[in-house]
Amino acid sequence: MAVDVLEVDLSDEDREVVGLARRFAQEVLRPAGAALDRLPDPADVIAPGSPLWEVYDRYEETGLGDLGTADGDPVARARLAAAVSEELSAGDVGLAITLGLSRFAQPWIEMTGNAALIERFCASGTRTIGCWAVTEPDHGSDSITFSEPHFSDPALRANCIARADGDGWVISGQKAAWVSNGSIADVIVLFCTVGGERGFHGGGAFVVPADLPGVERPRPLDKLGQRSLNQGEIWFRDVRVPADHMVVGPEVYALALEGMLAHANAAMGQLFVGVARSAYELALSYAKERVQGGVPIIEHQSVKARLFHMFTQVEAARALARRVAAHNAANPPRIECSIASKVLATGTAFEVASAALQIFGGNGLSREYPIEKIFRDARASLIEDGCNEVLGLVGATKL
Repeated sequence: MAVDVLEVDLSDEDREVVGLARRFAQEVLRPAGAALDRLPDPADVIAPGSPLWEVYDRYEETGLGDLGTADGDPVARARLAAAVSEELSAGDVGLAITLGLSRFAQPWIEMTGNAALIERFCASGTRTIGCWAVTEPDHGSDSITFSEPHFSDPALRANCIARADGDGWVISGQKAAWVSNGSIADVIVLFCTVGGERGFHGGGAFVVPADLPGVERPRPLDKLGQRSLNQGEIWFRDVRVPADHMVVGPEVYALALEGMLAHANAAMGQLFVGVARSAYELALSYAKERVQGGVPIIEHQSVKARLFHMFTQVEAARALARRVAAHNAANPPRIECSIASKVLATGTAFEVASAALQIFGGNGLSREYPIEKIFRDARASLIEDGCNEVLGLVGATKL
């Protein structure tokens, strides 16, 4: 399939990269994602011999993971990266998120200035899987709503706290089971409360190698959707890290959290445009093949109208996601815009997937067809990386 004709800002070279991402998504990610989705035990997803590890190997062969470090115009790079993210998530969004986190920790590691850490985890040819640990068992979206009064309330006791101890830090407590790549990460980028006297506002960001004594990771989470994406809780049992492993302190923690959320939500917007597009394309193809009343169902006006509405929704979500990506590449990110992109794209993915399932009719409920999986994957997006309702409160404070 050729690159979308509305991709007016991509060079010929960029189109080749997007075409590569599309082939990889359709030939590797979609079948692997379907196979992983059917595994009854989420521990099997990350077990030796799982298709997940072949996906990692083949992804590295494509070179697509190097786009974020390429030279050139940052806006052009951002547009290309957004197009590639859309393609990968159209194949399988759980695996797209997994792969997107594969180099997530490297900038944080480099911020430590610790030569041994940088050599161990950032050397050329080294596969380092990262994760972002922020959500806690008793604190979901409230731990990221820096715009709300409760964020500075010391009466809200965090589940994970770092305390100064000599020339380093001791981290104790738990991060919730929603840490993406939590069970397989080599390095944990930990956002947690420091001391506890200032509530969540008095937080810090730490680089924590996952093999340190005291780091424990029980079984992965068993979920409704995005089952190809490993998620799991992390326990810190008096984990000691040197002082230079703290890369963000309490004095700038809220700003760092805002920047991280702006980045994450913009990325979510790009990814779930791909999910919405995938659902739409499957429904369109099915409508041209499925015969009812003596004609393909696309000839029925109700189906035709529904498909055009789905097409419109996908294009609108893509337009905002790409605009936000370009803006954030050339300017300080605006979190209200990133949140708007995430909320619109994830809502669109769920609505379009639901409409697509309706077009499939009874077949859409069967695991024989891929749309029920896409529907489940899309549903999770309304909650992950901050539920949409609470994120909207954060965005509203910036208006």
